[in-house]
Amino acid sequence: MPATFLARVLPILLLVGSNILMTFAWYGHLKFKDKPLLAVILVSWGIAFFEYCLAVPANRWGSNFYSAAQLKGMQEVITLAVFAVFSILYLGQKITANHLIGFALIATGAFFLFRAPVSA
Repeated sequence: MPATFLARVLPILLLVGSNILMTFAWYGHLKFKDKPLLAVILVSWGIAFFEYCLAVPANRWGSNFYSAAQLKGMQEVITLAVFAVFSILYLGQKITANHLIGFALIATGAFFLFRAPVSA
């Protein structure tokens, strides 16, 4: 596997891992509504620390190949995909057609971040 391929893919893999952790930090506590808010805030901060340990290198290394806008677009699409799976598997909530349409519109916006600039 060429080093360039790994250098381009590693930031994406790190963003996936980071988004999994952040989704648990932000939404995992919804299954523990009986726990004190301060406790879930502290647990969420602890999870977020490890999320940052993935997100920061992902963006630092990814900036060698992708623009900041492209990295953010990737992150948003990854976030939606991770959230959809999390919502179904962990929270037991359904994804509706309206959710899918909204996600698709956001993904369409991210698609344009990777296209050559449109000249006026």
